[in-house]
This record gives sequence, structure tokens and C-alpha cells, in this order.
Amino acid sequence: MTRNVAVIVGTGSGLSASLARQLAARDMQLVLAARDTGKLKDLAGETGAETVAMDASDPAQMAALFSDLPGRLSIAIYNPSARQRAPLVELDPESVRTAIEVTAFGAFLMGQQAARLMLENEGDVKGTILFTGASAGVKGFAKSAPFAMGKFAQRGLAQSMARELHPQGIHVAWVNIDGAIGDAQPTAADGDRRLDPDAIATAYMALIDQHRSTWSNELSLRPWVESF
Repeated sequence: MTRNVAVIVGTGSGLSASLARQLAARDMQLVLAARDTGKLKDLAGETGAETVAMDASDPAQMAALFSDLPGRLSIAIYNPSARQRAPLVELDPESVRTAIEVTAFGAFLMGQQAARLMLENEGDVKGTILFTGASAGVKGFAKSAPFAMGKFAQRGLAQSMARELHPQGIHVAWVNIDGAIGDAQPTAADGDRRLDPDAIATAYMALIDQHRSTWSNELSLRPWVESF
């Protein structure tokens, strides 16, 4: 029997690791992509995942990632982003270009590749594509123009994809992580001020499980003490 595959692009030790564990618990075959896969050795061993070293903003590398998956693509999640914090007049143009390529263009590349494969799947629900956003995609903060540009573009991409692909059976959603993500083992000092990565992952699972008559295209997650 062909296994369902979940691809996580931009895998690290926080939210991505929590997502990988919860997806593995559902018997998903995982493919974890990151610039540095050396840091994923323990997580891959724990979850039985394949790892792929890649630059998410490179079209050829993204195409290669999706060209030979070990099963039916069911879930694709995009986590990478890049920031350059500085006054507007001091920003380095090439660094800004890189930030937008990682945050927005890479999201497009993954979304395109994932959609192409999912459209070939049988069934009324063909797959789920999720983008990890931030409050910068809703409001631009001072001295953070590159991050705001990338996240606004990513959010627009997700909205456009949802309107096009929901009627074709592919669930697309953008998740606004409105606050700082804490460690998997939060300290007493953190209290509830940081989002628990396991709790975020549980919210992603709820999105994945939504019936198509109630699909969300956006979800905002924030600590109860976070202002908005």
C-alpha cells in the first residue's frame, strides 16, 4: 500500500520538529528539507524521516525535492523565512533580495511543486499545503521592511492559491504565528508568553483534519497575553 508523504521545508529543532513528530505518529512518511541536514540526524532517526539538503529559494533544488517522493504527497509545509532588521535607509539591497527570495519566492516554489503533484491524486481531498506566517504578514513593523515584504507576499500567495485550489480539492492555509515560539521544554520565566511548538503543531493537525465544508484559509495563533 502506498504511504502518504508529508514534506516539511525548512526543518529545524522547534516547530518543524514538533510537526515531524506529530505527523510521524500518524504513520506519515516524512521528507525533511533544510540547508543543513546534519542537525536533523536525531529527529530523522526518531521519526523515520528522509532528509534532503537544499536551498528553498532555488527552483531546480525545489523541483528535485518533489521529483522522487517515496509515496503519495499528502501534506506540504513551508517554514523558512529570512529577516534583516535595520532602518530603511541602511538596508543592504542584496540582503533584502535574499530575504524576499527565501520567505516568498521559496514559498511559491514549494506551493507550485506540491500543487502539481496533489492535483494528480485521487479523491475529493487531494492534499494540504500550509505556510508558516507571522504577524509581519498582517502589519509591517518599523525597521523590519524585508520581513514584512516577504510575509505579506507569502500571505498573498496563500490567499491566491486557496481561491484557485480549494475548488480542486487542495486545502491551502497561511498560519499567522503572532508571537515568539518557545522551546519544546519551556522555562518558568517563559510562562505563557511564548507559543509552545507542540501546541502550534497540534493546531496544524487540526487544519489538516478540517472537513472540506469548513476549510480555513488563514489561522492566527497567539499567546493569550500577546496584544493585537
